[in-house]
Amino acid sequence: MFKVHIRPHWKISFQADAPLDTAALLSLLIAVQDTGSIAQAAKAVKLSYRYAWGLLREAESLFGAALLHTERGRGTRLTTLAEKLVWADRRIAARLSPLLESLASELETELGKVAEERLRLIRMDASHGFAVAALMVFLNKKEMPVELRYRNSTDAVAALSRRECDLAGFHVPTGQFERAAMAWYTRWLDPQQHCLIHLAVRHQGLFVAPGNPLRIESLADLTRINVRFVNRQVGSGTRMLLELMLDSAGVSSDEIGGYNSAEFTHSAVAAYIASGMADVGLGVRTAAQRFQLDFIPLVRERYFFAIRNDALSDPLVRKFISILQLPEYHARVNELTGYDAADTGTIMSLDQAFGPSA
Repeated sequence: MFKVHIRPHWKISFQADAPLDTAALLSLLIAVQDTGSIAQAAKAVKLSYRYAWGLLREAESLFGAALLHTERGRGTRLTTLAEKLVWADRRIAARLSPLLESLASELETELGKVAEERLRLIRMDASHGFAVAALMVFLNKKEMPVELRYRNSTDAVAALSRRECDLAGFHVPTGQFERAAMAWYTRWLDPQQHCLIHLAVRHQGLFVAPGNPLRIESLADLTRINVRFVNRQVGSGTRMLLELMLDSAGVSSDEIGGYNSAEFTHSAVAAYIASGMADVGLGVRTAAQRFQLDFIPLVRERYFFAIRNDALSDPLVRKFISILQLPEYHARVNELTGYDAADTGTIMSLDQAFGPSA
C-alpha cells in the first residue's frame, strides 16, 4: 500500500535576489534555540560548522539584520527576527497540516487504484483532532485502507447523510451545551439509521500566553479593548461551541476584537498566539501544551465517529473498530494532554449517548 507524505516548504527572496530556501536554515535556528550553541546545533542537524555559518551569513545578508545574539557566559540565542521565522514555520505547519494530510490520503487512493492494490477502503471525513491523528498512525501500521478528509464537524456529518463517507468525526460538548449542539447535528444524523463510535473525551478552553499577562479569566474578558482574539472557521464544532457559550454568558461577538478571524485547527490557533499575533483563542488543552501556552479550561467534550447502522457488519469496519479498541491505542490517547480514552471504541446509539430527546 502506497504512503504519501507532503510537507510545507517555503522560500524567501528580496527583489531580484536568488530565493533563500528556508528548510535547512529553520532546522538550524530551531537547533540553536534548543542547544544555545551554533556548534552543537550544526551537529544536531548534520551540517558542518562552516556550512552552518555560511547559511546564517547568507540569510542575514538577505534580511540586513542579525539572526543570532551571543553573550559571554549565556550562549547563543535567537534574535527577534529569527524567532519570527521559526514561528512563521510553525504557523504554516499548523495551518496546512490537515489539508496536506487529506491530500496525501486522496493521492494514496488514486495511486492504489492505478496499481490495483486494493478494491475497497473506508472513507473517513473528520474534524481535525490529536486523537484522530494518532489513530491514523495505528491504521497505517495495520495497513488499513482509509481515505481521510479533514473537514469541520458540520461538513463531516452532512457528508455521511449524503453517503459521501463511511465515518464522520465530530465533537459534542458535555453539560449545558450538549442539547443545543445535538439539535444542530441531528439535522443530518438519524437515530434510526446512524449510531456512534466513541473516540475520546477532551477539554476545550482558552489559550493565553505563559503567565497569562493580560489576566484573562472568562469569556467576558474577550471584549476588553486590549485583548486580541483569534477564532476558528465558520462551521467548525469549536466555533459553534464558542457561539453557544457567548450566548449563555450574554457576551456579544461584535465586541470581540478579531472575532471574524479564522484558523482551521487547534494547533494553528495556538501557534498564532504563541507567535504574539493574538492574545487568546479557544481550543483543546493538547495544543496549548504543545505550544507552551497557559490553558483556562471551560468545557469537556466527547468526540465521536458517526456511522450507518448497516455498516457495522462490514468486515472492513469491524477491523477499523478492532483497531480503535486496541489497548495500545488507548494508551496513546491517554498520553495526549487533556484526553481520556476510558470509552474509546465503544459503540452506542444516539439515544444511549444523548438520551431519547436528542
